[in-house]
Amino acid sequence: MQTRSIEAPAGIRELAAAAGVLLVLSRFVDGAAPWVIAVLLFGAYLFGALQVFHDAHSTTRAHGVPIESLLDPAVLAFGSIGVLHLVPIGLLEVPALVAILWLLVRSLALEARLAQATTPPSAADRTAVLSMTMVAGLAAFAGIAALVPGALPDPAAVVNGGPVAPPSPSLVFGLAAADGLIAFLLAYRVAALRSTSIRDVGWAASTAAAIVAIAAAFLRTLAIPGILGPALLVLVFFLWEAIHGSGGAPARRRDPRRIWETLLLVALGLVVIVWSVGLRSS
Repeated sequence: MQTRSIEAPAGIRELAAAAGVLLVLSRFVDGAAPWVIAVLLFGAYLFGALQVFHDAHSTTRAHGVPIESLLDPAVLAFGSIGVLHLVPIGLLEVPALVAILWLLVRSLALEARLAQATTPPSAADRTAVLSMTMVAGLAAFAGIAALVPGALPDPAAVVNGGPVAPPSPSLVFGLAAADGLIAFLLAYRVAALRSTSIRDVGWAASTAAAIVAIAAAFLRTLAIPGILGPALLVLVFFLWEAIHGSGGAPARRRDPRRIWETLLLVALGLVVIVWSVGLRSS
């Protein structure tokens, strides 16, 4: 309970305000420019949050800021650029922008508090981090789909049974790679709550990245309309995390299960690759 009394450090609102400026500017550009802004915002949040957390962190602990504490806010900021592009230009953008900035402040405040804590995270803290990770994942998956041309199938064409051109292999594999990278970062954050071993945390993050990448490629070949595809990716990520988190710390699972997981993921990946290429050539 002592960690909950720690106040949010100064600088969080400044980071949110900076994100708000870039979010507004991103609505006036097209093409590759939103991607550039999203990547710059991701990097700015990594280094900005590091500085903010470090200034407050140095007053409570002698150790450095955990890298995993920076991931959720940075991923959320990255995805927010694309999410705002899903909102039609008009008055609806105002509440959407306010909601995004509120989530960014909440994410930064949560991670700042945990970074300053002198005790391990409680069950409530773990639930809060997992919830914010799911929000960041949905924003990032939807944001990527919004910024990639052709990534979101036309809902009207899908619902009305109209012709839907099959996606190109480059589009499928590009989406899979981007979504897999996001899943790796988010899974690393969640896995770090269970273990301090880099090998175990890296393994959990890698398997999550692989399964989300495979699911992203599979869902895009199915032409899932709208943001239902990104929402299903969040569900896949949550289920995979629930499976890996239910057995205790990853360090206790140094057994052949990892080999079978790897073989299964490779097999599923090959099936999705062959299927997506076959759909394109047919």
